[in-house]
Amino acid sequence: MISASLSFRFLLLGALPFLLSACDGTAWNNPYPAAEAGKNILYTAFTGRPKHLDPAQSYTEDEAAFTAQVYQPPLQYHYLKRPYALIPFAATEVPRPRYFDAAGHALSPAADPAAVAYSVYDIHIRPGIRYQPHPAFALDAGGKPRYLDLSPAALAQIDTLADFKETGTRELTAADYVYQIKRLAHPHLHSPIFGLMSQYIVGLKDYAATLEQADKAKSGSWLDLRAYPLEGARAVDRYTYQVKVKGKYPQFQYWLAMPFFAPIPWEADRFYSQPGLAEKNISLDWYPVGTGPYMLSENDPNRRMVLTRNPNYGGETYPTEGEPGDRAAGLLADAGKPLPFIDKVVFTLEKETIPYWNKFLQGYYDASGISSDNFDQAVQISGGEARLTEDMEKQGIQLRTSVATSDMYMGFNMLDPTVGGYTDKARKLRQAISIAVDFEEFISIFANGRGIAAQGPIPPGIFGYRGGRDGVNPYVYDWVDGKPARKSIAYAKQLLAEAGYPGGRDAATGKPLLVYLDTTASGLGSKSRVDWLQKQFQKIDVQLVVRATDWNRFQDKIRKGNAQLFFFGWNADYPDPENFLFLLYGPHSRTKGEGENAANYDNPEYDRLFERMKNMDNGPERQALIDQMVRILRRDAPWIFGYHPKDFVLAHAWTFNRKPNQMANNALKYQRIDPALRERMRAQWNRPVLWPLLLTLLALAAAVAPAWRAYRRHEKETAR
Repeated sequence: MISASLSFRFLLLGALPFLLSACDGTAWNNPYPAAEAGKNILYTAFTGRPKHLDPAQSYTEDEAAFTAQVYQPPLQYHYLKRPYALIPFAATEVPRPRYFDAAGHALSPAADPAAVAYSVYDIHIRPGIRYQPHPAFALDAGGKPRYLDLSPAALAQIDTLADFKETGTRELTAADYVYQIKRLAHPHLHSPIFGLMSQYIVGLKDYAATLEQADKAKSGSWLDLRAYPLEGARAVDRYTYQVKVKGKYPQFQYWLAMPFFAPIPWEADRFYSQPGLAEKNISLDWYPVGTGPYMLSENDPNRRMVLTRNPNYGGETYPTEGEPGDRAAGLLADAGKPLPFIDKVVFTLEKETIPYWNKFLQGYYDASGISSDNFDQAVQISGGEARLTEDMEKQGIQLRTSVATSDMYMGFNMLDPTVGGYTDKARKLRQAISIAVDFEEFISIFANGRGIAAQGPIPPGIFGYRGGRDGVNPYVYDWVDGKPARKSIAYAKQLLAEAGYPGGRDAATGKPLLVYLDTTASGLGSKSRVDWLQKQFQKIDVQLVVRATDWNRFQDKIRKGNAQLFFFGWNADYPDPENFLFLLYGPHSRTKGEGENAANYDNPEYDRLFERMKNMDNGPERQALIDQMVRILRRDAPWIFGYHPKDFVLAHAWTFNRKPNQMANNALKYQRIDPALRERMRAQWNRPVLWPLLLTLLALAAAVAPAWRAYRRHEKETAR
């Protein structure tokens, strides 16, 4: 048994390191190594492990947080400009397609899209771009690949990518882009865009069949795609490649800004295909190989992932122009400076929002979103405008907001005998419901004010969007005092009566009008939202019946056209009005064609305009067609145009050049931090509070003292 005196001494000795660390100013709660103090490192978080980092397969936002920093497609989005604009990335310029008819004759750029048999994109790559250091490029003394034909014995000695001691690099070539396009058809990859691209890239569908046969013949060994030509993609010379697309498809240029069309060197494909590596998580899905500003140097998806500066990257500078107001906001202070600014980005796994939020407030994360639980602590909404709370302002925290390129809407099933159809009565019923469902109130209550009520399907930042008075939906809103005002409930009731439901009852039968909302339990099925929705319908004396079900059953009802009213959302794949207006194109009906038109809307005039508009270049003629289409949609009301969400991002005072961008996932290279300011603020916000520890020590000492005195008496008596 340890004596009381020893216990007291151990207590003091145990407290000594904490007291000493407090004296030197070191925060006890710092989650990062002391060696990282003051370094040019950005700290952020991720909430779930990315499944795919192979650009042929990756398609989710959590994956893009990494792939967009590593890979270098030919194009990218301008970081500051709105509406979103494409600019060169690896390419020397944004390619302008050349058009040809069925006989191969060249057509003018203004040719009727119906006359265009195919389009040719000639893409020129900047010379001098080099890949990140990687074992796939390592050469031996004789100039031969060092690691591309490893023996089983050599592979047995490899457990991680770091076990390959030698790395190398080489120049990016046009053939690397062609190689990746071919990979979209690889039988082992199952690219999520193969189905769509096989409709456009000439020969891609047949190419998939060719590769499947070749793969069977090789019995699983590496398939060298260089040996199999693809008509729709070929290298013209070292720095030029050509893509041949069926018809006129101007949206193809947006795909050229996605990692799907980033380069993959054949050496990396061969390197990772060696037997036994995939089982050790040494694969393109785990360790991407790119020419972008960063490379993934650490991949531990259960703890943290680290991006470090690609030492071979260069030649890109910060934008020199942007939107009005960007200069005043300090977003052009670094104009013309080389990118990237940050040396290292550390992503830490955070599965819960509370630890994430607390670490942000302590300065251990440089930026943060705002969950509903923390919204009131961070932001106040006054007069429809968001501003930081006093506590946030005292910490120097900055608020950045941006309207997302997204739609949240309620759709009517146009095949339904009650709410569907194209008669004036059916339209008035849907218009009345659209007026009654107050999405301004919904945004205020359920989205913490993070959104704007939609006037149509096209969100701000996308060509075709109309703001101000010209952009108001006249069937739901009036223009009052310089802003839209929702029409009155009395007017909505009048429309309902004209639709054959005076007082919310069928004029012919006297039965109350019931409208059924199908939803999932995790969506609008939550009780508070259901209660709110039912109150909206009660305003016009209509009864809303909510039918909540599981996701699979819900999807089945939508697919079969058995739903009546539903709540859906859509995030843009690319910033083009076609990517929103196609959601209501008749041939894309979910029931008839298994497309994204879940409302099964089918208006021949709208479809005719869509077919003219979809392949046009942006300009006055296209805008005029879009205006016509939006007018038709507002009149027919196949959707209750809900709202466009707003992204709210908080960042500390030591972060610079942060501007929300819905399209540019490669935004890390533009950001800059002041590490010295961060260290000072962290030290100020995380000073150890010592008095509770001292009180505890004193309390323990008081508790130990009687035992100590008794022990001393016992020792003296024993000695006598």
